[in-house]
Amino acid sequence: MEPQLLHTVADGIAIVVIHHPAKRNAMTVPMWRELPPLLGRLAADPAVRVLVLTGEGAAFCAGADISSLRASEGEAGDDPQALAVRAEEALAAFPKPTLAAVRGHCIGGGCQLAAACDLRFAEEGALFGVPPARLGIVYPASSTRRLASLVGLATTKYLLFSAELIGTERALRTGLVDEVLPAGELAKRVAEFTRVLVSRSGLTQAAAKEFASGRTDRAAYWAEQARSGGETAEGVAAFLERREPRFGWTFHG
Repeated sequence: MEPQLLHTVADGIAIVVIHHPAKRNAMTVPMWRELPPLLGRLAADPAVRVLVLTGEGAAFCAGADISSLRASEGEAGDDPQALAVRAEEALAAFPKPTLAAVRGHCIGGGCQLAAACDLRFAEEGALFGVPPARLGIVYPASSTRRLASLVGLATTKYLLFSAELIGTERALRTGLVDEVLPAGELAKRVAEFTRVLVSRSGLTQAAAKEFASGRTDRAAYWAEQARSGGETAEGVAAFLERREPRFGWTFHG
């Protein structure tokens, strides 16, 4: 099978799979180019409440496929690094909760994509790294800032200066991942947790994502959405009646 992005949607959960197992799911130029429009379609789909990004088989994503980048040299079109940044920004801007499910290598562009997700769950033995210093590449400014906001300046400098890989213990300690699961338990935990997310208020989640990104100018809009959409009323009624809430708000862009 050609390197590609696969996806499924079921029970409110979209799963996007980076499929290039021959090269540890390294991203090719066409894959970088395809990710933003795919995310746009999934964001507009009212059946999608949560998005999971993962890799095929034993790896998450080993970064950019260097052979693909070299093959694209001299061709008309976008700069490969610009394509990667565009994909990262599209993932960061996805309006619904996103979770990276990480096994094995999560390197370079793979780490870039994982950092753009809201949450990261990893299987024991996963490896994380940002290797531009091995290649003489300047890591994008926006990606550097996102990494620093996630793990702090000291860890960002360690990763970028050294290009060394770190394991799940250090990734968890520095905030690069949120949970570490024993071998064989990642899929079960991701399925369990995403079902929890689907059961919660999409309005609360969408507003929280916007506020956490630094955009606070629409606080009045979100408050009105909660009132007029009946989301708050349903949440309070469910609490008082000791039942699970039936939230009906959906994202409209």
